[in-house]
Amino acid sequence: MPADETPRSRIVGTGAYAPERVLTNFDLEKMVDTSDQWIRERTGITERRIARTDETTSDMALVAARRALEAAGLEPKDLDMIVVGTITGDMPMPACAAFLQRKLGITDIPAFDVSAACAGFLYGLSIGDQFIRSGMHRYVLVVGAELLSRILDWEDRTTCVLFGDGAGAAVLGPANGDGRGVLSTKLYTDSTLVESLCIPAGGSKERITPASMAEKRDKVFMNGQDIFKVAVKNLTRASASALSEAGLSAHDVRWVVPHQANMRILSQVAQRLDIPLDRFVINIDRYGNTSSASIPIALDEAVRDGRIKPGDTVLMCALGGGISWASALVRV
Repeated sequence: MPADETPRSRIVGTGAYAPERVLTNFDLEKMVDTSDQWIRERTGITERRIARTDETTSDMALVAARRALEAAGLEPKDLDMIVVGTITGDMPMPACAAFLQRKLGITDIPAFDVSAACAGFLYGLSIGDQFIRSGMHRYVLVVGAELLSRILDWEDRTTCVLFGDGAGAAVLGPANGDGRGVLSTKLYTDSTLVESLCIPAGGSKERITPASMAEKRDKVFMNGQDIFKVAVKNLTRASASALSEAGLSAHDVRWVVPHQANMRILSQVAQRLDIPLDRFVINIDRYGNTSSASIPIALDEAVRDGRIKPGDTVLMCALGGGISWASALVRV
């Protein structure tokens, strides 16, 4: 490693998984008071994937993880840590990462979840990066996996049209000194907006009761106006901060892999960063918002179809409940 290069991690393999069932906007027209045109114009979404009734979050994570390990040329036994970004684990306790570890057939390594909603994958990426930079671990599996269809109110047209199920994964390993790797990560939370995107019941603050279930308080609630107001500003600021920390500018970015939340948000972020929208990896039309899974799914898709090539500088950014948001700059 050159003397002027600090130790860093790099992404050595990616993988993704989406359930087979496709739920289109036309399907939703039969379920709730909405229309294909209304959904497409306001969100950019045409369809989303829905998990099987016998499918769990760790099942989806397992497929994505195996594909990422295969791409990295590694076996599960090579891993030193598993971090799963999710708000829809198999159970409230233990962690989804523990179920994933068992399904991978390994023991003894740390495996835990990160609850940062849509920013969960980038939070996990930052954690894995720090462990590798410190020399404590060599290979870290970072997964974003969500089974959101189980926590949606399918009578609430403001939320049920937005989300889908899926999983994405990346294996982090030590950089080899050729300039590739995780260049910077930035993490943020603004707790003044905790009620703007939440699941009100189900925790210690409010138990799930027949009354709360009848009021759908065990399902996702979102104040869309609150989220939209801060999303563009915060995603732009976090992205600019990641670039600044790495000593780069927007012109150095080959691809942006954003959280797939809303096309109007992505368009405004592109304008503010002065990066053409055609350099954004976008698949929201086919998957909807898969929360913590959206960035790793899009990243894997662009790597496998050849858009993202070795040596490309990739900017990632996401915002979700908390309100938590994050960015990462990576040379793949």
